[in-house]
Amino acid sequence: MSQKRRTEEAARPDDKRRRFPNLKSVILEVMRTQSIHLLEQMLEPSIRKVVKEEVEQALLKHFTSIKRSCEKEVHPSEARSLQLQFLNTLSRPVFTGARIEGAGNFNIKIALVDCSTGKIVDSGPESSAKVEIVVLEGDFGGDGSNGWTPEEFKNNIVKEREGRRPLLAGDLVLNLKDGVALVDEITFSDNSSWTRSRRFRLGVRVIDKFDGIDIKEAKTEPFIVRDHRGELYKKHHPPSLLDEVWRLEKIGKEGAFHKRLAQANIKTVKDFLIQLFVDASKLRDVTGCS
Repeated sequence: MSQKRRTEEAARPDDKRRRFPNLKSVILEVMRTQSIHLLEQMLEPSIRKVVKEEVEQALLKHFTSIKRSCEKEVHPSEARSLQLQFLNTLSRPVFTGARIEGAGNFNIKIALVDCSTGKIVDSGPESSAKVEIVVLEGDFGGDGSNGWTPEEFKNNIVKEREGRRPLLAGDLVLNLKDGVALVDEITFSDNSSWTRSRRFRLGVRVIDKFDGIDIKEAKTEPFIVRDHRGELYKKHHPPSLLDEVWRLEKIGKEGAFHKRLAQANIKTVKDFLIQLFVDASKLRDVTGCS
């Protein structure tokens, strides 16, 4: 019996250390747990919305960046497309050894134009590019389109005949200034009768290279180049006062009009204009024009 009592007494301190929660603490714990659950239920939609928006924005930025990168790879030249242009037509006729001029005896004018705006490119490195003038076959680009490739342009450049001087001489390489260049002095050394179309075109292309920028070449309308001896009968546009009267249109050298005017002592353009002003009826009688 005494041993049993000692055993029970030894177990009592352990019973004192084992403390059970009271009712108040249990209620507080339940309320705290319920509050956390309630808070989670209230915040969950807002958290989901914020996370969704952030993810969508991040994905949008990512895919936009990929799209732009792909567009640059597929269409590298669409960022900027430029083209050279002849701003004036050529003065006709063209003779070997004679200076090639623009209409009205002005310098031939070349410009670099932005295809998207139609305006001259007057700033940036392209506006001072180095360009080269070449001779092209007269039938190149005859369909009126500009759809040729750089290789096709190159393949239609005409070189001199064997044993002859360079076909084109003078200032063939120019530097654009503010997107524009004036051709000072170029001449043909040979006529165009031996080519497949019996005509030439002038062409111009950029020598410098610019990354990511496509610069299209330019060409003039086709024209005939005659031997220099034909210039002896060339009309002047405009004629000077001291030019012989046959330099005027419709008056052929040594022709009927020319001989009649010479007999009436009308030998120069100045004489013709004076007679026209003083006595136009007499001038009509001399030429036989009513």
